[in-house]
Amino acid sequence: MTPAQHAQSLLLQMEQANVMVPECPSRQVLQHLTSRWGTLVMIALATGTHRFSQLRRRIGGVSERMLAQTLQQLEADGFVLRVAHDVVPPHVDYSLTPLGQQASAHVVALAGWIEGNLPAILGERPTIAAE
Repeated sequence: MTPAQHAQSLLLQMEQANVMVPECPSRQVLQHLTSRWGTLVMIALATGTHRFSQLRRRIGGVSERMLAQTLQQLEADGFVLRVAHDVVPPHVDYSLTPLGQQASAHVVALAGWIEGNLPAILGERPTIAAE
């Protein structure tokens, strides 16, 4: 395939995004948004700008490594804005971009639906018989 044909193929894929197709880049974006930590970061940032340490405290159980990786992925996807201030000690703020605000509205709505329906959801789980 020539470079021009490859470029044309990529453009066609982008125009016809389909998350059900294994090669579609939308799958990676979906993974970043719906991973445990991606979802929780989006929910936390929906309330406003946070520093790294504030996010870590707000999102119980996330390691520094996973939070940093998740923020990098969401930043690369255009959902998170990272602003490093030139001060000592270093100060970095994280906030949602306009695209991130749109995405977070959906993530927050899904989380709200889950929380609102949690008793019914848990009631559907099979009970394990005691032996």
